[in-house]
Amino acid sequence: MTSFAAAPKQKIPAVIITGFLGAGKTTLVRNLLRKAQGKRIALIVNEFGEMGFDGSLVNGCADPECSAEEVVELANGCICCTVADDFLPTMEMLLARDPAPEVIVIETSGLALPQPLVRAFNWPTVKPLVSVDSVVSVVDTPAVLAGGVVSDRAALESQRLADEALDHESPIEELFADQLTCADLVVLNKADLVDGQGLAQVKAQLTPRLREAVEVVSAHGGELALEVLLGRDAAAEDDMAQRLSAHEAAHESAQTKVHHQADGHSHGHHHDHDHHHHHSHSHDDFTSSVVAAKSFASLRDVEAQVAKAMAVAGVLRIKGVVRIEGKGAPAMVQAVGPRVEVWFAAGSEMAKQLVVIGLAGFDLAAVKDHIGAAVKA
Repeated sequence: MTSFAAAPKQKIPAVIITGFLGAGKTTLVRNLLRKAQGKRIALIVNEFGEMGFDGSLVNGCADPECSAEEVVELANGCICCTVADDFLPTMEMLLARDPAPEVIVIETSGLALPQPLVRAFNWPTVKPLVSVDSVVSVVDTPAVLAGGVVSDRAALESQRLADEALDHESPIEELFADQLTCADLVVLNKADLVDGQGLAQVKAQLTPRLREAVEVVSAHGGELALEVLLGRDAAAEDDMAQRLSAHEAAHESAQTKVHHQADGHSHGHHHDHDHHHHHSHSHDDFTSSVVAAKSFASLRDVEAQVAKAMAVAGVLRIKGVVRIEGKGAPAMVQAVGPRVEVWFAAGSEMAKQLVVIGLAGFDLAAVKDHIGAAVKA
């Protein structure tokens, strides 16, 4: 009698999307969900802010209370949740759903290293069911062409210093390099803001820093075909030796040196385990405030008034939800530096509020003059 073994159950592919503030991660994710083509895509969002607005930047999800214990159903059949305390309970919650997601997309905070997140997929309750299909690094092309890695460095630093869980010591350039090291796909976003020569220059600059066979593609406004982002089957969690961060590589090198010295019977080595960090900035240098937003006449009105609020000295970022007069759907707002993005997002009864992030002592009253609701006497 011939017996046949049951075919192994195919793992759910997970896509990890990383990139600095302003690079366009959220826009790319929003476009991905819009092109879901009926797939059950679970989105996990982990972003900085006094309120969980970045989870609401995806069309149809505008619930500030979206947390690791809750899942918000999006209008297109996708689901969204944010990492409140721990990534693993969130994953286990998603995997327990019936039906389970067909694809899991994780938008990182940008300043969190992708390496520890990829390793988490080796957890016993996750590894049999999910595999990291790819790690995607979204790059701010104009910023790199200008010699940096981010368009608004002050806003990025405020994001980092406001989150106690992040590494405040490593230079931004090192974190950028770590994102590139772990990437399976690099997206040169905002390519429409540079010419062909500039785009080629950025690609030539980054390619030598990538692992072999890592693809580099360009995108305008976070628009990429679904098949470009999905189906890479990288199984990144099984390939971490090739994706070490700078600190991990240095530690491994030091450990190797110690072992070699031990093999040579040399016991005079010194291994420095001093990991104390000395911050050059205080968390008190930055602050965030929630502003009850006024109603606006149109999307153009929102853009104009938010731009004026962003021009107030010390203001670094504004994000949230506002109401447009005569419209049932709210408008989502995302502003960093000179860039203001506004779009409609159906299906939200969320309070219309804006989070304003800036240097401590910025003129909040001046900001409220442009975007705040009138205070009733």
